[in-house]
Amino acid sequence: MELDLNSESYRSLGERLQGIHDQLLEIAPDVERVACALYDSSDDLLKTFINSTRNGEALAAHQYRLQDSESLSYLARTRELRVIDNVQEVLRPTTVHSEYVLNEGYESSFTIPMYYQGDLFGFIFFDSRRKDTFTPALQRELVLYANIITMAVANELMAIRSIMGTVGVARDIAEFRDFETGAHLNRMSRYARVIARGVAEQHALNDEFIEQIYLYAPLHDIGKIAIPDRILLKPGRLDPEEWEIMKTHTTRGREMIERITLTLHVDRLPNDELLKNIVELHHEAMDGSGYPRGLAGEDIPLEARIISVADVFDALVSERPYKTGWAVDDAIAELERMARDGKLDPDCVAAAKARRDELHEAFLRYPDVVD
Repeated sequence: MELDLNSESYRSLGERLQGIHDQLLEIAPDVERVACALYDSSDDLLKTFINSTRNGEALAAHQYRLQDSESLSYLARTRELRVIDNVQEVLRPTTVHSEYVLNEGYESSFTIPMYYQGDLFGFIFFDSRRKDTFTPALQRELVLYANIITMAVANELMAIRSIMGTVGVARDIAEFRDFETGAHLNRMSRYARVIARGVAEQHALNDEFIEQIYLYAPLHDIGKIAIPDRILLKPGRLDPEEWEIMKTHTTRGREMIERITLTLHVDRLPNDELLKNIVELHHEAMDGSGYPRGLAGEDIPLEARIISVADVFDALVSERPYKTGWAVDDAIAELERMARDGKLDPDCVAAAKARRDELHEAFLRYPDVVD
């Protein structure tokens, strides 16, 4: 079994998984679905991520708490593998995923938990529309495939964590303050994921894109590390010259990302252009009045438009030394006003409004710590 995970034809994890599935079908033609879900231990969330589904509908843009699935929780605790030879008789529709498997007519399944450095970070699901597909011999083959998938996913996640760790060190060395608290960064990740899921169908976003938005959102303002304290921490309004310096955090942030990836030799950072767009372009405005490039409308990448709405929302609802936090509904109303005025993307604002309870939950879960 020879799989070239570094081939240029497999630019994304989703594409690489499809390539792996192509080769798997040569020895196991009845395995019609291979899917990978990621586990977020901080929120106990299991999230659809990448899949290769050859017939029927793919399950996408779904998440649920691991504790709500007794069987998967058991696998997570024991590290056991699970084979179900007769899905329609054994499985019960207790989660979105199990309901999906039943509705799609799958008859047998094989589930493998993914671990990296001792920690659970997801599950791999193999499904077939034929009973008793997963014989002991095939299970041994699929464990090898699962190891390759696990390594591919882990390598990309570790590349992102390397970037995050380096930025964290730089922030500590610079004694970076402002309002970039850990709570703010946690909220930004979750706001961005909520909004991205809200526009996923409209903009044909896959789960891999949504996960990258979630992972990269905390890096949106890393360029502020390079802004002098006299400007960054100034309690009053910035003068025109200071404001021009402050605006350079966008371009300087992009330059920092490029230098960090070069220094760390991270040559396969997943969708690094998405990260650079988030860092550089999240202050662009739909009417072209933003910075640094003055882009307008759909010339602004969607990922930057999503982060912009998330960032403004958090700024409104958060308490600052110079203001009290707004009520969530008032903040949503302000987002709508800014969309009407041509500053924010209307689709992203509508997604925020439709999922305001999820935004509120994230805000309450990660409060700022007041000294």
